[in-house]
Amino acid sequence: MKLNYQIYKLNLKETFSISYGNYSFREALIVTLSSNEISGYGECTAIDYYKIDLQSYLKILNENQSRIENQKIVSPQEFYNFLSTLQLPNFLKSALDCAYWDLFGKLERKPFFELTANTASSSIPESSLTISIASIKTQIEKIKKSKWSKFKVKCNHFSEADLIELSNLNIPIAIDSNASFKIANCNRIASLEIATNFQYFEQPMQTGFENYKYLNVNSYPNWMADEDLQDVSQLKNLQNHYQSVNIKLMKCGGLTPALHLIQEAKKLNFKIMIGCMTESTIGISAGAVLAPMADFVDLDGANLIANDIANGTKIKNGIIEFSEKHGLGIELK
Repeated sequence: MKLNYQIYKLNLKETFSISYGNYSFREALIVTLSSNEISGYGECTAIDYYKIDLQSYLKILNENQSRIENQKIVSPQEFYNFLSTLQLPNFLKSALDCAYWDLFGKLERKPFFELTANTASSSIPESSLTISIASIKTQIEKIKKSKWSKFKVKCNHFSEADLIELSNLNIPIAIDSNASFKIANCNRIASLEIATNFQYFEQPMQTGFENYKYLNVNSYPNWMADEDLQDVSQLKNLQNHYQSVNIKLMKCGGLTPALHLIQEAKKLNFKIMIGCMTESTIGISAGAVLAPMADFVDLDGANLIANDIANGTKIKNGIIEFSEKHGLGIELK
């Protein structure tokens, strides 16, 4: 097996504004695993608020290249077990795990859905489109002009008036404050019946039990954990506070742990969202194969990029159009 890797600059179609800052581009590390002239691809994105340093990842890959390349083609679970012995950061582990799933499926000449029995579903949710921070007037104008049906509205402060205006649109909208709400804000939202008009309120406060202990799973809003959920060991602690969890491949370390995380979260009656970072079609194609297991989908990342670097599964106006190719269906342009 051959390992290659390269950093790409992904330019955004417009400035992406969230509570953590404003972004005009993202850097992505693309990992390629090859065998018998067939290649699989994985991606991890440099996210500053996760303190991701892609240069340090290049060093880690260089140090472990021979060990990775000496691995025989085995099952994805066995390969993930090997990756776990390398003590890799989750973002990097995810890129390698997803690249291996893509390669393995291509070598077996099977799509992901034929490689695992865990994805059966009668329906696939539509993806939301992210509306970045702006005035409420501008955000509503963007929503009304869009051909998408579901939206996730970013904000960096609490405004009851804005919630009322968004609620009055009578369309599927979620709120993502990226941890910018305070305890008092969340207590107010919990008392508002209009909170039930929103699909979910994602990661309302800074991470940690000292904050989310104030969230009650039985209040009006559907509280959703994002950064508060990193791995399966945290699920039980979240159970009385969050109704839903946002599962992102980079956060949890790839498709292999994500499958286990979804299984365990469902046992505890959590609603599941498959989310993404701002990433190319490589990362989106990997996340999309989990959509049939989800209640919510937020996989618009590649739609925000002006210079997408790959072909694969596409999200068109919220509808997931799966690649018909083997593995994860990814091809570099």
